[in-house]
Amino acid sequence: MSVIEAIILGIIQGLTEFLPVSSSGHLELAQALFGNQNKTDKNLIFTIVVHGATALATLVVFREDVWEIIRDLFRFSNNKSTQFSLQIILSMIPAALVGFFFEEAIGSYFFGNILLVGLMLWVTAALLYIVDKPSENLKKISLSKAWWIGVAQAFAILPGVSRSGATIATSLLLGVARDKAARFSFLMVVPLILGSMVKKVLDGGLAQESLSLGPVIAGFIAAFVSGYLACQWMVSLVKRSKLRYFAYYCAAVGSIAIVTSQL
Repeated sequence: MSVIEAIILGIIQGLTEFLPVSSSGHLELAQALFGNQNKTDKNLIFTIVVHGATALATLVVFREDVWEIIRDLFRFSNNKSTQFSLQIILSMIPAALVGFFFEEAIGSYFFGNILLVGLMLWVTAALLYIVDKPSENLKKISLSKAWWIGVAQAFAILPGVSRSGATIATSLLLGVARDKAARFSFLMVVPLILGSMVKKVLDGGLAQESLSLGPVIAGFIAAFVSGYLACQWMVSLVKRSKLRYFAYYCAAVGSIAIVTSQL
């Protein structure tokens, strides 16, 4: 993997992790563009690094919220941070179960399937189009809502389904306030990213990895900077009901993927 390719893939990961356009779907399309020579599922070091960069970008953007949560948890009382932490934990369960039991099967059957990517991008487009309208959503995240948002996150393991798009759309359909929907969507994925990174390390796959330091550093910086900017932008867009443009984009890219898969 060259430095230029690492930067491109890092930017794609950083942008699409937060923008509702499916990071996995775009990485599949990017890998197809490169002739599948640099499949990131075989470059575990690079995969871990760019995902770690987007997790760090999330923590930086929401640093005040994260600090408040950590501080309140050490007070050992039933406060709003404790309740929020329980909601995060509950939302992780569906995706954690799917990832633990079915990740390899899903990867074997679905990844590399450009037709599926195109169809799932259309699903993402439909979700974004449906929820993109001004509303008086004022509800807070509850345990039951956290569970269903987590189910949406689990469904997003399919390439082409946007994780942020699915979780934010589900939150809005459940009546959650827009600012709370964006905040919860981005913070709920951080523990899963960190857990996935640890799992990959413990599986021992890194022992056989050989990737030079230059592309790793370049990919990390590209993913962090693009992720930081995308996260801030996305929070603003959710608040202003500007998701329809991403619906059009996902529909267009999905159509291209479907046509390409038939060539």
